[in-house]
Amino acid sequence: MSAIPVADDVLDADVAVLPLAEVARVLGLSANKVRQMLRDGQLIAVRRDGDLHVPADFLANGAVIKGLGGTITVLADSGFTRTEMLRWLFSKDESLPGVTPINALRTSHGTEVKRRAQAMAF
Repeated sequence: MSAIPVADDVLDADVAVLPLAEVARVLGLSANKVRQMLRDGQLIAVRRDGDLHVPADFLANGAVIKGLGGTITVLADSGFTRTEMLRWLFSKDESLPGVTPINALRTSHGTEVKRRAQAMAF
């Protein structure tokens, strides 16, 4: 079994994160399935206080927010590390609806977020 990729914790202290057990509970999945989602690039985790955590903004209504997995894939294909992805997803961009890419994804503007992620590859 491969190791779980972990991003450096570049998040502001006020960004809520959830331990993997809580992510599993919210999603109605086993902890093993959540770890597989991290390995598959559907989610990104950081290590806080020795444990893996996932930003709470990655989840809504009992599911991973729409477009997150595709955005992570586009960024990975562009050569971004998990840490760079996390930094970009939570960086302010006043031209985006929602002000950050993660908030734009949460408000159903995934196409615009993916378009910008693709443009950064060139």
